Amino acid sequence: MRNLFTFIWKHYFFFMFLSIEVLCVYLIVQNNYFQKASYINSSNQLSANVLKASAYVEEYFYLKNENEKLALENAQLRSQSSVSFFLLENTEYSVNDTSFKQKYTYTSAKVVNNSTNRRNNYLTLNKGSKQGIKNNMAVITSTGVVGQIKDVSEYFCSVMSLLNSKTTISSKIKRDGSYGPLTWDGEDFNFATLHDIPTHVQLKKGDSIVTSAYSLTFPENIMIGTVESFERKSGEYFYTVKVKLSTEFKKLSHVYIVTNKFKTEQEELEIKSETDK
Repeated sequence: MRNLFTFIWKHYFFFMFLSIEVLCVYLIVQNNYFQKASYINSSNQLSANVLKASAYVEEYFYLKNENEKLALENAQLRSQSSVSFFLLENTEYSVNDTSFKQKYTYTSAKVVNNSTNRRNNYLTLNKGSKQGIKNNMAVITSTGVVGQIKDVSEYFCSVMSLLNSKTTISSKIKRDGSYGPLTWDGEDFNFATLHDIPTHVQLKKGDSIVTSAYSLTFPENIMIGTVESFERKSGEYFYTVKVKLSTEFKKLSHVYIVTNKFKTEQEELEIKSETDK
């Protein structure tokens, strides 16, 4: 406190001058309209700037909370958007006939994932168990064979493509009915190989290759491809046939899942027959 009094006494004349200046300014403002108006305007502007700066500072500190609120609102809006909903379709096509019993039904599906550059290729479709899809069902397009259902979830299923080293399809030459297993060698996605065609068969380039009646999965006479070339290896009594596939696997978009309504009955009968041998 003593130091404060010493400081004031030492600068006594400066503080006196400052006090008189403030008093003069006050008297001028109070007794002159123009100066008074200018002072009020200046003080209002200063107050406004101070309040504005204060508001900016306050907004800055609340910015994190606001961002979190906006993020939650955006998440809710996206969840309500049409693109966030999965269209549940179960478009199963069947035929009712008084003379024939329906054996196959067809369910349309969309390809949502597909590979063609691996040795074992798979597809993913937007149909699952909720739409009645089960494993081992056939998958085809309007142009030919695609593959066979492997795994099924509620709303999706995976397909073991014809372009898979583990896929074997019972096939035949449409012109004369000679049949054999068709496989893929893991190289060119445009071609597959048909085996065990007897050498007495008069093969021609361009002959149609279709599914045979011996398949539990595929309906008979579904297009697979056409004969590109064939050869008989030394010491063998069968042709190895190179087949140009009719399905363009790189352009797959929509397919059909085929249900064989008699498959279970036929399988149970054949298992029983094998057991009795």
